[in-house]
Amino acid sequence: MTATTRTALRIRIEAFTFHGEDTPVLTDAAISVIPGTLTAVLGGSGSGKSTLGKLLAGWLRAGLAGQFRGSLELDGTRLDFHGMPGDPRINPAEWSRRVAFVPQDPAAMLSTVRATVAEELAFGLENRATPRADMLRAVERTAARTGLSDLLDRDPATLSGGELRRLAVACAVIAEPDVLILDEPLASLDAAGAAQIEELVRSLCRTGTGVVVLSQAVDRLAGEATHWSVLDGGTVVAAGAPAQLGGSAELGRTGVIVGPGAGVADASVGGPGAIGPGGAGQASLELRRVGFGYGQGPRRRGTGVPAWVLRDVDFAVRPGEIVAVTGPNGAGKSTLLRHFNGLLRPSEGEVLVCGRSIAAVPVGTVAASMGLLFQHPRDQLFERTVLREAAFGLRQLFGKAEAVGKARAALATVGLSAMESVHPAELSASKQRLLALATVLAREPAVLALDEPTVGLDRHGLEALQGAVVRAAERGAAVVMVTHDLGYARQNAHRVLELKGGRLRAL
Repeated sequence: MTATTRTALRIRIEAFTFHGEDTPVLTDAAISVIPGTLTAVLGGSGSGKSTLGKLLAGWLRAGLAGQFRGSLELDGTRLDFHGMPGDPRINPAEWSRRVAFVPQDPAAMLSTVRATVAEELAFGLENRATPRADMLRAVERTAARTGLSDLLDRDPATLSGGELRRLAVACAVIAEPDVLILDEPLASLDAAGAAQIEELVRSLCRTGTGVVVLSQAVDRLAGEATHWSVLDGGTVVAAGAPAQLGGSAELGRTGVIVGPGAGVADASVGGPGAIGPGGAGQASLELRRVGFGYGQGPRRRGTGVPAWVLRDVDFAVRPGEIVAVTGPNGAGKSTLLRHFNGLLRPSEGEVLVCGRSIAAVPVGTVAASMGLLFQHPRDQLFERTVLREAAFGLRQLFGKAEAVGKARAALATVGLSAMESVHPAELSASKQRLLALATVLAREPAVLALDEPTVGLDRHGLEALQGAVVRAAERGAAVVMVTHDLGYARQNAHRVLELKGGRLRAL
């Protein structure tokens, strides 16, 4: 199929309101996807980017997900919606053949029933009765384009966050859709992974695919777009060429990150230089010659080959010190953090928290001194309201009288005071991350371990994160953050370490 015959996708939104809500989440917005071009939709947290992407992709359907007034046009066929029971219905099977969508949470689009990466890639093609030989060729070709060739035999559940995102993108492009919509496609990716996705998008555009990138940052991918739409408060407030909008007031009023990267700090918050790094006293966290391998001990069964993820790791963080750990996708950074609170136990060596070995200490007990922010914040959110989430478990630590006060102080630190009564599931992905951070801060642990805390955060979210980390360090907490954003790490940490080949080294 040539570029001139490929499908164009257009949406015009008068209003879209979720069922049970009174206020529209999107109003007065229009997007056109031109075959063979890259379009960027830029907006801060809560601006409506993900909702817009799901409407374009048919993931949110009028009448089922909410009330939609406007129109959708695909391949020259226009559907008009008036928010009435008689509105047309999208055929999701046919729509998904032409429009592929990769959500901000990549795991949300995977089947979860396939045992290997190769099987996950083939899943959609199998459902479409693709001949086996064609399917195998498509799996090999797509794996090569997304850097997954060496991971085809891996269980998807064992992939790192960045590897999982590349798998989600691969599952979307393997069927060669006419339109590809990517929500924060570079999040959690190391430099090599980001370069692969960027080149993939370029190649898709060259062959006629229309690509839409939803982003809270003007990164390299957004910078290559031919058209920008700036979304703020659910409305497109500006649209045009990047050269026209790059320094516009409309873009400046949003939370979009503009500049060399997320490492640019807000001087009003202060940086790690405002406090002294840890002194010569007892380390809050220490790893002594820690080694770890998944499976049957540190060696793969039947191979005799060491399967170390961590090798002889010596590491110490002192009160008031902020340390950043970076490294390629799959290097074991999240594995390292899970050793801090005993979620994983070392195959060799020992872990000490506040000077005491945690070898025989239950995870729940270690949690009083060690706060861990997971890479996927939904994994640690389960309460009915934001306030109840932040206050969970605090009575046992501080007593009934102080618990709510501690929770509210933590929510204020991350800018969520106005959302106390909101259900956590109703928050945007970035606010869910900040809420998960608040649940950790409220416990006032001696050590904060943050796994990819910057992912999905706009400029305002990064400022809140930085302020929370600095204040925690000022009260004496030791902070370890895993991040792929080297600029952010250098700007906001006293030390930056790289985990590669199972070992840590200073950068």
